[in-house]
Amino acid sequence: MKKFFILIGFLIAYPLISISPVEAETSVSVGTFEQEIARAYSPNDGLPEGGIHSIAAAENGAVYAGTENGVYVFQDQTWKIIEDAPQAPVYVMKAHKDGIVAAIEESLYEIHPDSCKKISFLPSSETNDLSIRRNTILIAANYGLYRIKNGRVKPVLRLNNLLEENPKIHAVACSKNGMLAVAADAGLFVKKPEQSWAAVHPGDENHGGWAPQPVIGVAFDDRGRLWFASRQGVGCYDEAWKLYTGSDGLPYNDFSCLRAGEDGVVWFGTQIGAIRFDGENWGYRQGRRWLPHDQVNDITVMKDGSAWIATPGGVGFIERRPMTLQEKAEFYEEEIERYIKRTEFGYLSEVVLPTPGDKSEIRYSDSDNDGLWTSMYGAGECFAYGATKDPKAKERARQAFEALRFLSTAPVGGEVEQQPGFVARTVVPTTEPDPNKREAYTLEGMKRRRETNDSRWKVYYPRWPLTKDGKYWYKTDTSSDELDGHFFFYPLYYDLVADTPEEKERVREVVKNIIDHLIRNDFCLVDHDGTPTRWAVYSPKSLNHDFAWYAERGLNSLSMLSYLAAAEHITGDARYGEISQNLIDEHSYNLNAMVSKMQRGVGSGNQSDDEMAFMSYYNLIKYTKNETLRKQILFSFHNYWTLEFPEMNPFFNFTYAACGLEAKFSDPWGSYNLSPWEGWLKDSIDALTGFPLDRVNWAHRNSRRIDIIPLARHAGTDPDDERVRTRGYRTNGKVLPVQERHFNHWNTDPWTLNTGGDGRVLANGTVYLLPYYMGLYHGYIK
Repeated sequence: MKKFFILIGFLIAYPLISISPVEAETSVSVGTFEQEIARAYSPNDGLPEGGIHSIAAAENGAVYAGTENGVYVFQDQTWKIIEDAPQAPVYVMKAHKDGIVAAIEESLYEIHPDSCKKISFLPSSETNDLSIRRNTILIAANYGLYRIKNGRVKPVLRLNNLLEENPKIHAVACSKNGMLAVAADAGLFVKKPEQSWAAVHPGDENHGGWAPQPVIGVAFDDRGRLWFASRQGVGCYDEAWKLYTGSDGLPYNDFSCLRAGEDGVVWFGTQIGAIRFDGENWGYRQGRRWLPHDQVNDITVMKDGSAWIATPGGVGFIERRPMTLQEKAEFYEEEIERYIKRTEFGYLSEVVLPTPGDKSEIRYSDSDNDGLWTSMYGAGECFAYGATKDPKAKERARQAFEALRFLSTAPVGGEVEQQPGFVARTVVPTTEPDPNKREAYTLEGMKRRRETNDSRWKVYYPRWPLTKDGKYWYKTDTSSDELDGHFFFYPLYYDLVADTPEEKERVREVVKNIIDHLIRNDFCLVDHDGTPTRWAVYSPKSLNHDFAWYAERGLNSLSMLSYLAAAEHITGDARYGEISQNLIDEHSYNLNAMVSKMQRGVGSGNQSDDEMAFMSYYNLIKYTKNETLRKQILFSFHNYWTLEFPEMNPFFNFTYAACGLEAKFSDPWGSYNLSPWEGWLKDSIDALTGFPLDRVNWAHRNSRRIDIIPLARHAGTDPDDERVRTRGYRTNGKVLPVQERHFNHWNTDPWTLNTGGDGRVLANGTVYLLPYYMGLYHGYIK
């Protein structure tokens, strides 16, 4: 305890903090990476009803699907039935030269798009797999292994005798050097050239020895390594066995198939999703974002690493397309312009899709935080212009400024009397239905909310007053979230984009009006009813003396000091620095801000507060002229960031690195490095490259995964949070990667395992654009 209190008064020794676009010592050139892009094929694309049982790709790239009603081939971006093939269920097929070999009913056929030839009969209609080597075909069936050569079918007696009373074989594989392996109910069996069949009991130093039963999948990769998949886990033999379970990152183990891909990559089909493993990283592709249906029946992998996946809901295709970070940014920018921006001002939030996943029809709606989301988008465009001088980025930033400025000017002279400097949450054109008539904003609706879940919820009318010209309703009861966003954006716009005296003066006017409003009202945002809004309260008497505000004490103290620093920077008025000093001297706002998050360890607390805090930390450290305060707040920021490190958040990582890279502090026990921990940049780049292009809110269900460690109860978002197995992290100590969960904004809890919805909401790409442009501007991305 003594050490903690002494540390608050520590001394930091580091170069003068300069948050400017300099070449960072820690930076990376990303270049071209492989972007995963999913596509689902259904009866609308020519496939029949009834699902897809099997899938195979011939050497010439032609893709075949085995269905309940025969074989289909993908040609000219549509699926066409091969009419010469039997119109019967096709559960097993494998590529063979420029066509496929398929098991249909009790016969084996060689099939091409324009032909079908019977090869031989099958020993059983219950064929599970086949493998082709030269002129020999091996058949894995419920009653053992069979060999077909020159049209003659023979049982592999030496293996079948080993299986005895448990003869079912799920899969068979043959290596380039002639080694054979089968996955059977009885276990894993291997035959090396010139040797007999033998049961294999794999083991390694971390897992001991296994006797896996049943073994569902087996394959040899292009490096000649043997892989198997069983309920116990996954194994790979390369001179020695290496075994994988949930503790090693294996996401799930109810397997349906195993297929080898490019460069040693292997894919696993499961009853709930597909898994890709490159020897280091496990990728779990589950949910409608990636697959037409969670149940994976079969997988075939192309030479470029793209995968075709057979499911009961159709064929899934996960392409691996070469892409750069800039090309990815351009995709999101186009989506925002085309689908997201609302009203003539271009406010950002989410949009509704009446048909899941279908962007042909868009329904716009306002949100409580349009100002915040537009601010963060605009901040990204400021960084973009600062880094690239792209005129498009400048124009986007200017549009964001005009949108945010309008939220400050819209209340002036309108239906109700507002003090100068009041900021609206958002606006709705009067050409649309009156938002005051929405149930939540009627007096009865507001009273009901106050009675049921927030005893301090304000009841007043109208929530949506008219602007002076009668063209808009503007939303009141603005929160601290909004102000944090506005004050994060304005200094960036002032410094990086506003390049004429007239533009800079317009920024100064907006900022001065807002900060003066807050100061005039005891550091609160006061609405037209004469009382502070529900959440924009920064008053010393509330934060320091009202128990109801204890949770906001640290964060709102940090925010107000940040606002004042930004206001002094933009206006040049030293009075704001003096007011900040008074809050420090008389009300200990600096000490309040030392612990700006109410938390009980990693994963606890309010994620929305985290987003707000990082924006405020960035501005305060960058703009304050109080060096003592800067040192204290940087130490606070470091303590905060360490809690967020497992979240792999590129926005948080770049924001902290811009302030803390190479910083140090000293106390009576020694000197310590405040630089972000090893891995911060890799985690950030992995998130940026991993972001799906698809921003639809498809559901992800990760709570059944076997690589997840549940968060302890004390790490709940609230003290009474009793959720079990719905919040957790991977065995590497970090949250799920961005590809395996959905979130609209960085204020979403990343520890939640089951995320997303029904595919009827399209989120915007600011979650990518802001950190990407920020990393580019600060030199972390070359």
